[in-house]
Amino acid sequence: MHADAVAVQCVIVDDSFGFLEAARALLEREGLAVVGVAATRSDAVRCVGELRPEVVLVDIDLGGDSGFEVARRIVDVAPTTVILISTHAEDDFADLIAESPAAGFISKSELSAEAIHEFLGGPSDDGAGAARQGSPRTAGPE
Repeated sequence: MHADAVAVQCVIVDDSFGFLEAARALLEREGLAVVGVAATRSDAVRCVGELRPEVVLVDIDLGGDSGFEVARRIVDVAPTTVILISTHAEDDFADLIAESPAAGFISKSELSAEAIHEFLGGPSDDGAGAARQGSPRTAGPE
């Protein structure tokens, strides 16, 4: 990241404390500002409403809550980019992802600041993100 650039603000919504901590550490190391985390629908909506991050990562399977419903509620409270995440294959949820208000999907194993930047339309640190941009619905190996 350039010295004068402002870090993208991100909220992560996942019911796994271990994943929240690992994802926060990874994304912050790669230059994103993880300004909040949430484990439930109500916490996610409150957190996003208060913090107004540029991007929100939402796990598709939040235990008792549907990540798809959480995504819908989030876009109702704040103008943000929602990206769905999961350990499951994208193909398992392709129709639901396409019908959701989310910008797309990133597999948890492919999660990175670069993958997030591709959804935001801005270049990643290496400048290659804009070249691959367009209108992604998924991010991961091509």
